[in-house]
Amino acid sequence: MIARLPTATASAVPSHRLSVAPMMDWTDRHDRYFLRLISKRTRLYTEMVTMGAILHGDKARHLDFSKEEHPVALQLGGSEPEQLAECARIAEQWGYDEVNLNVGCPSDRVQNGMFGACLMAKPDLVARCVEAMRGATRLPVTVKHRLGIDELDSYELLTHFVRTVHGAGCDTFIVHARKAWLQGLSPKENREIPPLRYEVVRQLKTDFPHLTIVLNGGVKSLAETRAHLEWADGVMIGREAYQNPYMLALADAQVFGEEHPAPTRRQVVEALLPYAEDLLSRGVHLSRLTRHILGLFAGQPGARGWRRVLSERACRPGAGMEVLRDALAQVPERVLDEPALGDGIPDGVRAQPATVAREAQEGTAQSRA
Repeated sequence: MIARLPTATASAVPSHRLSVAPMMDWTDRHDRYFLRLISKRTRLYTEMVTMGAILHGDKARHLDFSKEEHPVALQLGGSEPEQLAECARIAEQWGYDEVNLNVGCPSDRVQNGMFGACLMAKPDLVARCVEAMRGATRLPVTVKHRLGIDELDSYELLTHFVRTVHGAGCDTFIVHARKAWLQGLSPKENREIPPLRYEVVRQLKTDFPHLTIVLNGGVKSLAETRAHLEWADGVMIGREAYQNPYMLALADAQVFGEEHPAPTRRQVVEALLPYAEDLLSRGVHLSRLTRHILGLFAGQPGARGWRRVLSERACRPGAGMEVLRDALAQVPERVLDEPALGDGIPDGVRAQPATVAREAQEGTAQSRA
């Protein structure tokens, strides 16, 4: 079990200028450790964890993380103020830097549990949840939400939601710049079909200049991030950061103004090896880690061989460190040691991440088998 860590002070915790979105089955502790090797400053979020999983399940399984992951936020799913308050209290004890309430997930399972995007229709309930959580912890309590749901998508309703929840003590809103259709669209379709409306989020920042407004949805590069940061307080990147994680290599310099050099891909893998050895020594299957690193060489020579070795061999019984070394041998030396340039994928090469996503999903199934 990971030792409990003291809560980071506000001055020690970087801002929300750039973060990686909470993504179910993807942003687990192994993925977050890997991403932290690429960027020291980008804020990381857990997968959504439900109230019941924390209060009645295996806390260590859902909450443990490595100290290197800081700053890291716990995203909660739920709508019972008292239970959420207890979860927030536990999050502080566990050493998290922030507690985030999910008001954006549109899946049927989440709706049936009365949390996620359906709560956009109940701002008073969300406010009570935030107030209870704020009363239970010193951690920042933030909310991640959509522009609206179904026919409840007017700007007036959005501002009413923000104003109501802010009144309960929430100062940071992470806004997915799409509405959600709770009936008729799958979660995947809800990430793609409703149009992005960045201008609405920008207007929200204009009308609530005293709040921290973080833009989420469709951002695929650090160049786009910097453009949005001209008006937004922060940008949250989702699937692109998972499928092309090396895009974050220049984030510390370009977004946070750090002067330390970006790691090469070889340095990232070499820094990951001790972590992999530790997992194996504790009986954790290698594929629990390797499914998250398939996209490290996205768009580069040798990427296909890297993915093939990891996808085919890491899931086998007894797979060990030789799998990582053999996968690394598929990549040309010049690629391994090339300094970070731009967002890591050459112009015109954007189809490959879909392969990474599919193989990662397959890896999820295999690691749970």
